[in-house]
Amino acid sequence: MFHPVPLFVGLRYVRSRSHTFFVSFITWVSLAGVAVGVAALIVILSVMNGFEDELRDRLLSLTAHARIVTAPGVAGPVTDTTWERAQLSASSAPGVMGVAPYLEIQALAVRASEMVPIVLRGIDPQAERTVTDVAESIAQGKLTALTPGSDAVIVGQGVAAHFGLLVGDQLTLLIPTTDANGTPTPRLQEFTVAGVFEVGLQDHDGTLVFADRADVAAALGRTSAAGGLRIRFDDPLAAPERSAAIRSVLPSQLQIIDWTQDNASYFRAIRIEKTMMALILLLIVGVAAFNIVSMLVMVVTDKRTDIAILRTLGASPRAVMAAFLTQGLIIGWFGVIVGVGLGVAIALNVGTLVPLLEHTFGFQIMDADVYSITSIPSDLNWKSVAWISVAALAVTALATVYPARRASKVAPAEALRYE
Repeated sequence: MFHPVPLFVGLRYVRSRSHTFFVSFITWVSLAGVAVGVAALIVILSVMNGFEDELRDRLLSLTAHARIVTAPGVAGPVTDTTWERAQLSASSAPGVMGVAPYLEIQALAVRASEMVPIVLRGIDPQAERTVTDVAESIAQGKLTALTPGSDAVIVGQGVAAHFGLLVGDQLTLLIPTTDANGTPTPRLQEFTVAGVFEVGLQDHDGTLVFADRADVAAALGRTSAAGGLRIRFDDPLAAPERSAAIRSVLPSQLQIIDWTQDNASYFRAIRIEKTMMALILLLIVGVAAFNIVSMLVMVVTDKRTDIAILRTLGASPRAVMAAFLTQGLIIGWFGVIVGVGLGVAIALNVGTLVPLLEHTFGFQIMDADVYSITSIPSDLNWKSVAWISVAALAVTALATVYPARRASKVAPAEALRYE
């Protein structure tokens, strides 16, 4: 049982000024190591959360929260009636803010002697605004240029830079089609560049080309422009649950795929990086915990006489152990508290601190010539702060067990023999 006497003795040892310089130095190093490790863990994970949010926002800027497409193994084209029924069912589902038809194909952009693979997406300009956060560069009147029969396209900045395209230039697209017998028959189609967009994501800027849905259908030789449906929900993070509800009312020829499935590899990689980074930074706390062990072992050696006197006065081994547990826990947990406070303060003010450091030292961390994201985002997750605190407290608590047990096993007669 943890009596007041062990608590008093443990606190007295923490405040004691009689330690040797080396022991005191190790104490402060241990405390600082725990604080730095916890603060670094909170700040790094907050920054990685910020980059994850930024990536998700950019992915969803031109990507719907879910899309309805033809299910694998369906023979023949899906009828317009089936698509209309699916659009009606999706529009009436809970949490759906917009549904828009689209047509998307893989093609080759050709200019002079160069070719670049692109994704040609045929959209309904009016409906498209209801399902995606259309980038500002597209929304500034450029979507109005996409009208049926105009053969106009809006290209990503990467495509435009590769070919040196300007508004009004001609761009040839090599579109894969098939004849009545099913034989592949590529078709060359001239389009006019009506605008250039940039969202800061290579998967969009370097491959995506917008055109009117009817123009894409005509280039494919289709009489119908049906190809799929794009859906926007009120909460993108609820897309898997909302999609499951829609899936239950869809015709058997169709399936629904949400954005988390389309971009699973991105976020799986981020989760792995965050996990590994957390484990690596937690090692800093582990090293500091070893310092606590070393410090307490030296204190136990230095206080052998005190331990013997306490035992002679009737203190039990458990009471002696509790006294040294108190000393180690106070040092370790005070370091955790300082680290949490420091980490939270830095994570909440990254947007202010980074520009200040860049201005003071004359360098730029995220160079605009190299990175599409020029500022360091931060998203403090209080659940992460909680588990970091608990993990650090547990590590520092475990570090005190061995020295405390060693102190409890000191034999009074042996310790006082040469005193």
